[in-house]
Amino acid sequence: MIIVGSSLVSEEIFDEHFVCDLSACKGACCVEGESGAPLEPEELDELKVAFEDAKVYMTEEGIEAIQEKGHFEIDLDGDLVTPLIGDQGACAYVFFDKQGIAKCSLEKVYNEGKTKWKKPISCHLYPIRLSQLTDYTGVNYHRWPICAPACECGSKLQVPVFKFLKEPLVRRFGEKWYAELEEVFIAWKAASQDH
Repeated sequence: MIIVGSSLVSEEIFDEHFVCDLSACKGACCVEGESGAPLEPEELDELKVAFEDAKVYMTEEGIEAIQEKGHFEIDLDGDLVTPLIGDQGACAYVFFDKQGIAKCSLEKVYNEGKTKWKKPISCHLYPIRLSQLTDYTGVNYHRWPICAPACECGSKLQVPVFKFLKEPLVRRFGEKWYAELEEVFIAWKAASQDH
């Protein structure tokens, strides 16, 4: 682990490669899993506002899930998450494009300029997962078999996880933090090549 600002960063975000390959995975991260996407408490109001525009794209089942469960729920671990359609399945905010790829209705309305909030930071940062430690925020790489195509694509293109996720990392931690992370990466890479 490497300290960057008030974060403890896993070296895996330097070492591993990742570039989403939606044509291969079909957006499986939006439809698989035991609970919805993790949410930050400050995102709950954003979610309610964005829903009004996003529901134009959402599935009927997704809208029903929101009407039944609310804009968010608390999972078995006690975490705030997006509601799922049914007990296990797709995120309520999902929609499917013409190629059958699962996409985020929240992100779609953001890209259309209708909202100012893109989507939950946990979705934007994936495959990085954050954890709150006593004095630091843990920045870890999360492995999920459904992302194997993204790992292959990233390896082919030689894109480390942190570079693929520059935009969400800057969104979460700021430009200065990301610049420091890049400096740490250069030093880490040089040290790795010396061994």
